[in-house]
Amino acid sequence: MKTVMKYAAAGAFALCATTTAAFAGTTAQPGETAGLAMGAPLPEGVYFVNTLDWGVRKLPGEDIKVGVDIPVIAWSTPWSFLGTNLQLLVATPMIHADVPGGVNDDYGFYNPFTAAKLAFDLGGGFGVSYLSGIYWNAGDKFIRVRATTWRQDFAVSYTGDGWNLTANLLWGITFDTDKRVGGKTSNGFNLDLTATKTFGKWEIGAVGFGSTEYDRVKGDRKTESFAVGPLVGYNFGPVILQAYLTREVYAKNTTGNGGPRSDRKDTRFWSRIIIPLWTPATPAAPLVTKY
Repeated sequence: MKTVMKYAAAGAFALCATTTAAFAGTTAQPGETAGLAMGAPLPEGVYFVNTLDWGVRKLPGEDIKVGVDIPVIAWSTPWSFLGTNLQLLVATPMIHADVPGGVNDDYGFYNPFTAAKLAFDLGGGFGVSYLSGIYWNAGDKFIRVRATTWRQDFAVSYTGDGWNLTANLLWGITFDTDKRVGGKTSNGFNLDLTATKTFGKWEIGAVGFGSTEYDRVKGDRKTESFAVGPLVGYNFGPVILQAYLTREVYAKNTTGNGGPRSDRKDTRFWSRIIIPLWTPATPAAPLVTKY
């Protein structure tokens, strides 16, 4: 079980999106895969992964508060493709956006996500993976990104000797954009970074993540940011818990209103739980009879 849970934490992940300017054109929350070795294969089984985070972006006399809950079901199948581990994933994320001044205080479902992922064990603790998935143009009308987004992840991980050293690049391409948003939905990149070490049941380290947009409508300012912070985790056996606290050290146009008030930094607390719902039974040892 210990080995299975190690790779469950490494391979399972959470997914999300938001309509606020702080989350760039990937329709994926920057930092959503931080703390996970996205390049590592995941043992066969079905896993539930839930990431919950809450952050505040301070403005003079007012705050922008955004909370996100991302429940994911990940099925690591018994099938392989060219020697890779095949995983199927589905997420139904939710968001609570509290914007001051009575602009909105909304909570609901947004862009459901489905994806397939291929992960390959290179040996020596190294692994690489590729994910392809779709954020569907569905969900509560005041919450969802009003477009369909094709998301691709390119990850590399080292998980030897208790380390988790991971870089995961997320690329989002939007299409099927609602006319109501005037074609202003952009494309973008996220980069999630992890550097942690396991000591017995404890995991300690740091995470970092950044995002940027491209293909903005002429005259629009693109959103960019980068955040860092510490992470701690604990393996309870059948359940793994993680928590990390991040602060943006760089922010550009994160409130989307232009001018000096637009480059405001976000402070955010994250928690994650990983639960194996089903794993194959361990084969019984062969019976040896001595005469």
